[in-house]
Amino acid sequence: MLEAVLSSAGYRTGLYTSPHLLRYNERVRIAGREVEDEVLAEAFAVVEAARGTVPLTYFEFGTLAAFFIFAKENIEAAILEVGLGGRLDAVNVVAADCAVLTSIGVDHVEYLGHTREAIGGEKAGIFRCGRPAVVADPSPPDSVLEQSRKIGSRLLLNGQDFGYQAQGAQWTYWGPAGKRFGLPHPALRGAVQLRNASAAFAALDALRESLPVAMQDLRRALAGVALPGRFQVLAGRPLVVLDVAHNPEAAAVLAANLGASGFSPETSAVFGMLKDKDIAGVVRAVAPRITRWHLANLPGTRGADATQLAKVLREEKIQSPIFKHPTVAAALAAARNEAGENDKIVVFGSFLTVAGTYG
Repeated sequence: MLEAVLSSAGYRTGLYTSPHLLRYNERVRIAGREVEDEVLAEAFAVVEAARGTVPLTYFEFGTLAAFFIFAKENIEAAILEVGLGGRLDAVNVVAADCAVLTSIGVDHVEYLGHTREAIGGEKAGIFRCGRPAVVADPSPPDSVLEQSRKIGSRLLLNGQDFGYQAQGAQWTYWGPAGKRFGLPHPALRGAVQLRNASAAFAALDALRESLPVAMQDLRRALAGVALPGRFQVLAGRPLVVLDVAHNPEAAAVLAANLGASGFSPETSAVFGMLKDKDIAGVVRAVAPRITRWHLANLPGTRGADATQLAKVLREEKIQSPIFKHPTVAAALAAARNEAGENDKIVVFGSFLTVAGTYG
């Protein structure tokens, strides 16, 4: 959303995100477009030459390459997504003009801790003294607030310093720069997107002296913003939804979106996850919306196989029919074959699961 608004306002943007669905190029965008292979290859070569004997992780290497590209392309605004946590993430070598913390869920516990308090403290590590820190989570743990107080960031809290109100087909945003009335709903589906949009607008409010944007920029951006794999609905019947939800919090949002998307006689899940994720927590969040399960093996050493997933479903006392498949493509084909025109199919559990629908 930040990229969409700033691009709409005429700024030359750089966007760095992770992971990617199909091509590494998705991670680095200049002026709204993925960079070409040659641009990435040049950046990788520069990082390789500069690092000498210094070891770099996959993500560190890619982050430095993205920074090199941004510097060379003379961008006016960089939007950097943290890869994992915050405090120790490679992206955090940048002292950002504004930090945005969207939500605090329990994930990556082996690195970040097993509680929201611990994880919140790690995420708040991206805050900087004297600079705005936008917190979209409506009930952030105390560790986030304490970190802000400790370093002296300018905290902007959802519900206190900014917020939103849905009004039928439109909505109102309020924040540090006042109110914006009659806004169109974001093109991204799901009620949580209003919270995300209001956080993006709060960040832009905080930076309005250096990056001013007009009302028409906000409107254009909301109407045109797109993000593959986030409650992405494919054309045709039966309705097929792609969602990369891979932790209980994201799965709960997916379940709510499914509930709000209208009645279907049957809703089939095409489900694949990494075995180091909270599989049981994801299953519990979505199970009330699912009538049939098509389980798929995921590739790689981290990928869970369908037998492992079936074991979790049995332990969670899932009574719906369960089928096992060697690939996501096979699971989706089976779900399509048995689905009626008015049924739903939801493909979820991992970026790899959604990516598997393309192969």
